[in-house]
Amino acid sequence: MSKDEGTVVSDLINFLNASPTAFHAVDEAKKQLQAVGYEQISEKEVWELKAGHKYFLTRNHSTIVAFAVGKRYVAGNGFHIIGAHTDSPCLKLKPVSKVVKGGILEVGVQTYGGGLWYTWFDRDLTVAGRVILKRENAGSVSYSHRLVRIEEPIMRVPTLAIHLDRGVNDGFKVNTQTHLVPILATSLKAEVNKVSSENGSVESGKQNDGKKENDKTGSSNAKHHPILLQLLASKLECEPDDICDFELQACDTQPSIIAGAAKEFVFSGRLDNLCMSFCSLKALIDATSSDSNLEEEPGIRMVALFDHEECGSNSAQGAGSPVVLDVLSRITHSFSPNSKLLEKAVQKSFLVSADMAHALHPNYMDRHEENHQPKLHGGLVIKQNANQRYATNAVTSFIFREIASKHNLPVQDFVVRNDMACGSTIGPILASGIGIRTIDVGAPQLSMHSIREMCAVDDVKYSYEHFKAFFQEFSLLDANIVVDI
Repeated sequence: MSKDEGTVVSDLINFLNASPTAFHAVDEAKKQLQAVGYEQISEKEVWELKAGHKYFLTRNHSTIVAFAVGKRYVAGNGFHIIGAHTDSPCLKLKPVSKVVKGGILEVGVQTYGGGLWYTWFDRDLTVAGRVILKRENAGSVSYSHRLVRIEEPIMRVPTLAIHLDRGVNDGFKVNTQTHLVPILATSLKAEVNKVSSENGSVESGKQNDGKKENDKTGSSNAKHHPILLQLLASKLECEPDDICDFELQACDTQPSIIAGAAKEFVFSGRLDNLCMSFCSLKALIDATSSDSNLEEEPGIRMVALFDHEECGSNSAQGAGSPVVLDVLSRITHSFSPNSKLLEKAVQKSFLVSADMAHALHPNYMDRHEENHQPKLHGGLVIKQNANQRYATNAVTSFIFREIASKHNLPVQDFVVRNDMACGSTIGPILASGIGIRTIDVGAPQLSMHSIREMCAVDDVKYSYEHFKAFFQEFSLLDANIVVDI
């Protein structure tokens, strides 16, 4: 592994380990952008943008859009965008998470996205996410959003011993309601540690479905185990009663690492899609790191990292929302009051929808179409689907291949088998919603949607270099392409 390759991959590892949730991923991206001079702007304020300057905004703190304005930019010029997503399949805590069965304190969770749920069993789990805190000062009350992460393992979903289910190896079907409930503590130890609920029923070990104890809807102690709230409060340096509400998810505590006999792999959770989020973010930062990078740029270089892709993108901060169109419109109008220039800008723009791809699995080779078998270390995968599950077409594919050819970067092709359903991405959502030219690409990986995934270090480097070259080359290349005349 070369020095440059090692730097990119080690930076990815750091990003992954700092980002157990979409909220944390956006926070890490925000820190990296601010460190290189990107200015945070708010959608609640009027924008006063300048050519040659760099900006970013967040929505819900789980979606982030960053952009650099070329020094030769004028309203009506195009946007060069890479889009990815910050979320991954996981277990999210229910609004009422307190469950007690058989003298055991459990945490009620709901499945988010299409996870390989059997991989969540027998893993050392913790919780992370965001909390809404109440603060009182001099008689006034304020409420703030705070990120929280408990590093040590506090939960586990144990499997049933084979002695009690002799046929388990013939096929185990997870019941996500009854099987997939993490154990937090025993009622006995909670009592010994004087962690008790208001009515004392937790210590009694009575069966509880989370209903009878939750009549006090305004109390977090009525909805969640006090021992969990105390752990969160200790981390946040507040009192449990200061916690008004939260969005938490279960997280694996095993760190992301470079691994394999030849140190050629990344073993990690959330590669789908934090790997593409990181590569696009780093490419933007490095392609705009100095004033000279934007000297001849007539367009806008942009990265948009969305939440909620894994459940369809239909949210105020998902790719199905107006967030990108709002940003394009406000940038254009910041430089000119002419409302007709936005449509012109969209037709000059280009979107790279970057989402991880399926590498050929050596134990399931029949699951890939024989002429479309992306391999680890083979470079970015261009995804195509005749039924528009991916937004790639001949023009957008050509542009991306030309950039690869100029920089001696490998590319691969993927088409799903005709007898298998095809997944989708943010690409078709944005292409149809905005009318922007789009290509769907992604680095190849194995174990997609498992709690622990893997990809190749070479493909991390190829992805970063391809994205960086896209930002640097697109304006010149696009000027020589004629389609709609």
